[in-house]
Amino acid sequence: MNNTLVELKIKQRLNKLDSGDFDNIEKWQVVEAFNKGQVNWCRRNLHGLNVKQTGDEQSKRRIDDLQILLKDEVIALVKKDTYYQSSLTLPADYFEWKRISADADDGCCEKKRRMVIYLVEEGNVDELLRDVLKQPSYSWGETFCTLLNNHVKIFTNNEFDVPSAILTYYRQPTRIEIAGVVNPFTQTTSPVEIECEFKDDIIELFADEAAKIIAGDLESFNQVQTATGQVEGNN
Repeated sequence: MNNTLVELKIKQRLNKLDSGDFDNIEKWQVVEAFNKGQVNWCRRNLHGLNVKQTGDEQSKRRIDDLQILLKDEVIALVKKDTYYQSSLTLPADYFEWKRISADADDGCCEKKRRMVIYLVEEGNVDELLRDVLKQPSYSWGETFCTLLNNHVKIFTNNEFDVPSAILTYYRQPTRIEIAGVVNPFTQTTSPVEIECEFKDDIIELFADEAAKIIAGDLESFNQVQTATGQVEGNN
């Protein structure tokens, strides 16, 4: 679906297709509201804060709708005291955690072992390292990791090495841009059209999200309720 049609749909929802009053909607407002609506919808559906209470990969629809945002990236790790830490911060387009996988080497086995790595709370690290049933184990092929200051920490208890890992995460949705219109996020004029990457049926929901946001800004509460019902009813 191209941006012209997206803009038309949003203005139609707002009853502003042929308005001459002070509530005319600027193109940059459409861009800002649509991109904000994308983020709102993705966060709500990844976490399950929707009418069906289904989140990340809890249904075939969620898998199908959100798989476009999944991304793999190899990250280098630096050895610390009892853990390995990512040498760089999380990717710039990082949106939400999915999983991390790595092969471990204990210096004895010829073949590296694939580890099962769980994401845990940083506050529980000391207890987990002390618990013989939950501490990192090369024999069982299990360990845990944490997120701290935009770095990934994979704990080894000095039992094995993990020089690199593959981080799987949900990236930020691509923001739309309208050529010749000032991008409110970068404050520069967009040289080209950038269209929404999602399927048309999801873009319909984003258009309703954008209409809901703009209607709220204009204090058009009836239109807010209508757009909210459209978004949630079609989830």
